[in-house]
Amino acid sequence: MFRVNRSKLLLGFAIFALGVALGNITKIASVAEAQESDRVFELRTYTTFPGRLDALHARFADHTIRIFERHGMTNIGYFTPQDSPLAENTLIYVLAHDSREAAKASWAAFIADPEWQQAYEESKRDGDIVEKLESVFMDATDYSMMR
Repeated sequence: MFRVNRSKLLLGFAIFALGVALGNITKIASVAEAQESDRVFELRTYTTFPGRLDALHARFADHTIRIFERHGMTNIGYFTPQDSPLAENTLIYVLAHDSREAAKASWAAFIADPEWQQAYEESKRDGDIVEKLESVFMDATDYSMMR
């Protein structure tokens, strides 16, 4: 049978407890920081005219995502519904902005960007793409994995 060295056991327990405490302090600090942040998320839903979803995908893949980043928008994710009829004409995506004011400034700069204007015009040579646009600004909850 092995013999337990009491001082080593106490030292090990103290190191373990310190690690747990530091981990909890770090977690509390990051939650507090997230709650103090003005960061907002924007959920955008685009409904295309019939047969134009592929053109919208191409515009985003080839131009839009990169231009968003250039103007301070963070691309979080892009999604298409699985079920009809939305699967045929809907793109849903989420952006992050430092604040609502930053979002407004980023969108203004994006719309004025010459590269965007050219890509926009070229992408609608065969007709308009977007029939309807919805935008919702959101705050992350304190229990959200994304902040």
